[in-house]
Amino acid sequence: MHHFHYQGDELYCENVPLREIASKAGTPSYVYSSATLKQHFTVFDGAFQGVPHLTCFSVKANANLAILGLFAALGGGADIVSGGELFKARQAGIPADRIVYSGVGKTEAEIDYALRENILMFNIESLQELEAINRRAAVVGSKARIALRVNPDVDPKTHPYISTGLKKNKFGVDIEQALIAYQRASELEHIEILGVDCHIGSQLTEIAPFIEALNRLKLLVVRLGQMGIGIRYLDLGGGLGISYHEEEPPHPREYAQAVIEELRNSPCTLILEPGRVIVGNAGLLLTQVLYTKKTQSKEFFIVDAGMNDLVRPSLYGSYHDIQPVEKKQRESRVVDVVGPICESSDFIARERTLPEMKPGEFLAVMSAGAYGFSMSSNYNMRARAAEVLVSGNRFYVTRERESWADLVRGESIPDLGPVNE
Repeated sequence: MHHFHYQGDELYCENVPLREIASKAGTPSYVYSSATLKQHFTVFDGAFQGVPHLTCFSVKANANLAILGLFAALGGGADIVSGGELFKARQAGIPADRIVYSGVGKTEAEIDYALRENILMFNIESLQELEAINRRAAVVGSKARIALRVNPDVDPKTHPYISTGLKKNKFGVDIEQALIAYQRASELEHIEILGVDCHIGSQLTEIAPFIEALNRLKLLVVRLGQMGIGIRYLDLGGGLGISYHEEEPPHPREYAQAVIEELRNSPCTLILEPGRVIVGNAGLLLTQVLYTKKTQSKEFFIVDAGMNDLVRPSLYGSYHDIQPVEKKQRESRVVDVVGPICESSDFIARERTLPEMKPGEFLAVMSAGAYGFSMSSNYNMRARAAEVLVSGNRFYVTRERESWADLVRGESIPDLGPVNE
């Protein structure tokens, strides 16, 4: 569910017409509904009520500071994959003891920062990383709390680019090697073993892969116990999908019931890392039609948002519903919705049936709250979009649109002397 709806012929976010946001904040802009964000977080977190758990929002899905602050106020934690995400999570008020740090390529500087902040735990992704974190903890003079990210070799049945739990993926430690890795961790002076971690992929629309992975983790936890290694936290990662088009993902309550049933009588505290399922349908990309164009074989709506703003269609072939901000009684067209970027892959939709649009009118690209702005870039020297948060009948620009001056900030031209020498 989300709070984007038509009142008459005009599309609103909560009680604010999108046309008003476009006129005051400009386009392209990402627009988020605070009511939807709160509802989605509360429904997901509440589905695990009654069992010890911590809901750590996956910051990579959407790192907007205002959104992170909203989740912090609701008692949420953060799943991070970089020092920058840790910095943002802390700036947003998320306590360090609600932060878990994943990612295959943690640098020494990032490790030191996380140790100084005293985060809940690192999710270790290789034996070399384990040794590196032990060394840095010795230098800093602390103990690093860790879980091993275990790769259970489970097919998540999702796009191969966002599958992370197969043997061929770069993530985690093979489940067959996990016992060796845990034994080594138990021998290291500056390591404290807290948990087991797993994340098998993103945009999953079935429960079965989650349960298959969970069953393999349960067996691992039993074997670790036999080795004298106790596990306090079971981190199941994230990955629960949303409906972009025709998908029918399970409701968070259905997912929670299945997980809780599998973990009957478990002493472990669950860590959950939802991202897309919380923010995906809570945001849209607002864009303006610049031109319409007709060739012998195609019709195009050329808009001011491109693949630098929303790369998912170009990268994954992803589907996003597109709605006119103002409905008008016009004939429908089969069109490609394309942006201003100088790449043939710069499209938001292909062969889409939409009502005829005129230059200056606005379109809403739906379900863009996850991996939208967070994956955006300055390609073609395009300034990144503004981000807007709506609450009731008010809206707030929570990230200003970049300026052209921002595009050269930090750059300089060195004096190389006479160029003709």
